[in-house]
Amino acid sequence: MPRLPAAERRAALVEAAMLVFAAEGYQAATMDAVAAEAGVTKPVLYQHFPSKRELFLHLLSDVASRMRSVVVDAVSAAATPYEQVQFGFRAYFDFVSSHPDEFRLLFGEGVRIDETFAREVHQVEREIATVIADLITIEGASPAARMTLAHGIVGLAEATGRYWTLDTDRLDLDTMTELVTELAWRGLRGRPEGFSD
Repeated sequence: MPRLPAAERRAALVEAAMLVFAAEGYQAATMDAVAAEAGVTKPVLYQHFPSKRELFLHLLSDVASRMRSVVVDAVSAAATPYEQVQFGFRAYFDFVSSHPDEFRLLFGEGVRIDETFAREVHQVEREIATVIADLITIEGASPAARMTLAHGIVGLAEATGRYWTLDTDRLDLDTMTELVTELAWRGLRGRPEGFSD
């Protein structure tokens, strides 16, 4: 790799690390593999990241921050409550589709083996759930109940996103957004008045 300014070199190392961790998982990935992918020596890699754990944590934090931002920005740009739900899901699934390596890194096996990694993922889930909780208008629902349901919506997005990335005959982004939005919207509004089982 030609000599680059420090910021550009670091960005190239992060990009290489993302590819290696997404392909191999945290446990199997090595700093040797990251250095080889980046086209640098291992000492150069260690100048920027002192350990595999620190590098992985940096990646998690970066991906979590970007995912949070795209979802929150999308919800903020909506004009109606329904659009908030729709735009939020669309932004989430667009991120999943456009950044499959990042999605796998954030919700893959690596985050379950380290408390600090798991905490980073739980933090982004909590922040997105907080935005969703404000959209829930079920009469009489306490803040704790709304937050619990909001985490259910986050789980819905994660599980459907995981399935969607693996499905070889997957739905297009518009259809995926519409289906999940409709499912969530009905739940966010609560049981219609006069509805009976």
